[in-house]
Order: sequence, then structure tokens, then C-alpha cells
Amino acid sequence: MTRRSTWPGPEAAGADEDGGDPASSRAGVGSPRIKGGRRAPNSRSSGTGSAPFGDGTDEMGQASTASPEQRARALCLRLLTGSPKTRAQLAEAMRRKEIPDEVAETVLARFEEAGMIDDDAFADAWVESRHHSKGLARRALARELRTKGLESEVIEAAVSQLDTDQEVRTARALVERKLRSTRGLDRQRRIRRLAGLLARKGYGEDLSRRVIREAMEAEAAEDPEASSGQQAEEDWEL
Repeated sequence: MTRRSTWPGPEAAGADEDGGDPASSRAGVGSPRIKGGRRAPNSRSSGTGSAPFGDGTDEMGQASTASPEQRARALCLRLLTGSPKTRAQLAEAMRRKEIPDEVAETVLARFEEAGMIDDDAFADAWVESRHHSKGLARRALARELRTKGLESEVIEAAVSQLDTDQEVRTARALVERKLRSTRGLDRQRRIRRLAGLLARKGYGEDLSRRVIREAMEAEAAEDPEASSGQQAEEDWEL
């Protein structure tokens, strides 16, 4: 990786490949902090009287008298305390709560100024976390980031941190682990499983073919009775 996330200490997080936020991942992005290193307050300490929740009710479930801006602020704080979110995710959450667009834009702008919303940092942390924890390639990472509502330029800048050499190393590690678990299966079934694994992780066919062939050649060198790389290449075409 050539860039490091500045987002204060992603879901990519304990989720598998379901695209969750990087809250407890290797990238180290957790609850957002505001200037001075203090952790962002949640909705129960936001100073809005009876501490309204995002849906406009207080702790007793009674209708809150909070203004739309107070509700918007409390909702964003609550969501950000759970895990980092993109600007688009917070905007959508406020739309679902029927908070006026102009109010939502005002609150989002203030959170951005305070550094509590940072789409660039979110994308950087997501790429680092999901690649190292799940072995995802650039194609799969870009697909996940698009579901977070990020702009194309932000996504492109984030995935560009992951160079081709790193992708190849990760693909080889994935194949080597899977290859051991497929011993005893016939060649075609092994290849299908290896190719399917890499495809799900977002790796292209050419890279997958090369990595699988190399892995099977190395295995054959150690065990003459194992499938050869050339045979693997031929079986791929079947």
C-alpha cells in the first residue's frame, strides 16, 4: 500500500464477504474522533434535552420535541459511533427518517468540516482492510465501495493503492491454501474450486490461470504423482 488512512481510529470489519463496515478490521478504523482526540459523543450525550434517537423518540418511546437539525445530528452521531460511514450512507439514513434535504446537507457539511465524515479515508481503510483480511482483488473492492455510495474518483484512488504485484502475491497465497485442502480430488474438480475461489475474490481469468498453473507445477515438483501444471492448463479449457 502506498497511502495510509487518516480516518481516526474500518466493518470491513468483522463481516465476511458481505460488505460490512470495517469497524474492527486490520485497517484500524473504529469510532470516529473529533478534534482534541475525544471520542465523538453518541445520541445519549448530545445535549438535546431528552436525548432523541434518530427516529425522533426519546428513551421512553415518547415523541421528541427535537428540531429536525437536532434529530439529524443525533442520528449521524449514533451511526458514526457504531462504525465509520460514508456521506452517502448518512444522507440515505436521514432520508429514511424524513429529515428535510436542506437540513441533512447542513449537518453533513458540519460533520465533514469536523473530520467526522471523510470518504477518502473510508475508502483507503476499506481497501487495506478487505484485501488483507479477505484477499479481495481490486475489482471486488471497487464493487463493494460502489455499494457505499462513493464517487468513482474516490474509489479509483483507493483501489490504486493495491498494485499488481500485491494482487499476485495474495492470489498465490489463496491458491496455495486451497490447493492443500483439495488433495485427493480429481484435477478438473480441483481447478474448478481454485478458479471459483479467485473469481469470487475478484481476480481476472488470466491471472487466475497463471497462478493455478504455477501452484500445480510446484506441487508436481514435490509430488510426481500430483497434477502437473501443463495438465492443469489443458483441463482449464475443458
